[in-house]
Amino acid sequence: MAEARRIVVKVGSSSLTTASGGLDADRVDALVDALAGARGQGKGKRDLVLVSSGAIAAGLAPLGLTRRPRDLPRQQAAASVGQGLLVARYTASFARYGVRVGQVLLTTADTSRRSHYRNAYRTLDQLLAMGALPVINENDTVATDEIRFGDNDRLAALVAHLVHADLLVLLSDVDGLYDGDPAAPGTSLVPEVRDPAELRGIEIGSAGRAGVGTGGMATKVEAAAIAAAAEVPVVLTSASRAGEALAGGATGTYFHPTGRRYADRLLWLQHASTPQGALALDAGAVRAVVDGNASLLPAGITGATGRFSAGDPVELRDPDGRPVARGLVNYDAEELPRLLGRSTRELAKELGPEYEREVVHRDDLVLLRRP
Repeated sequence: MAEARRIVVKVGSSSLTTASGGLDADRVDALVDALAGARGQGKGKRDLVLVSSGAIAAGLAPLGLTRRPRDLPRQQAAASVGQGLLVARYTASFARYGVRVGQVLLTTADTSRRSHYRNAYRTLDQLLAMGALPVINENDTVATDEIRFGDNDRLAALVAHLVHADLLVLLSDVDGLYDGDPAAPGTSLVPEVRDPAELRGIEIGSAGRAGVGTGGMATKVEAAAIAAAAEVPVVLTSASRAGEALAGGATGTYFHPTGRRYADRLLWLQHASTPQGALALDAGAVRAVVDGNASLLPAGITGATGRFSAGDPVELRDPDGRPVARGLVNYDAEELPRLLGRSTRELAKELGPEYEREVVHRDDLVLLRRP
């Protein structure tokens, strides 16, 4: 942890705001103190990326709202007001250390196409190269599914992989993962997790106490699993102990890496994309895709649903309707019906050589069900 050179830190709304909404300047400054100190630790300067929730929460009080609204239009309005306040507060606080911040707003739509995530990587890498500290948030002002999905925990895990981070630090209002309700007697901190299977049987909470955020411990554990599976170690602790965590102190819960780093776009495809449709596969196609690491050809498809264009993510389902994979489709939904069940050679002969190609190439496909 202490030797990590590039670190992604995620902080939730409840660690930055008051229970009634509005930014808590002292909390923001305390977090910035820890982050600014961590940038100068060790040999040379460390790269830090901050994934920060809080836009909607920050916009509550200025708009006269006492609680986070349930309806989407008012959530988006609060995000519109709050995002400016959030970045202004970070800008002022980091300026005390001579650190510039750069705002980057993302949605899951930005991560489903190669060009978008490549642009995101180039922007983030350039900001870091120029000595700036990127502050990332979901673009809640125009987002739809993102707001309902909850917090930025999953986004932080994906960003950690995208920027090739050495460490992901998830900050909460709880100082780690407990084997029960942290407020109940007899519960204890889980100091480290080597395999997600170790957490079976542990009751993991879902709602934050402050009432201004949407994430909870469940989303943080899910994010930790995503990052760890992509070879990024994770520390889960409280915002008040951010400095200790970034200095390599024994605080919170440490999630050991459980897998190997793989292609950025495949991680985004599996965890951040929203399928725009579904393709039904016959048994032979399922075996070829799942067991044989093969591309999906028209001959193995029995049906298609949804409205999608070439390049969109789609779900691949077995004959029982169970999802087995997700991939980027090479055809529009309107093109597929006349191709289904036919060989590529036959299609090329009848429709032209441009039709002698896969519906989903194996390089643009991730398995959801392992062999």
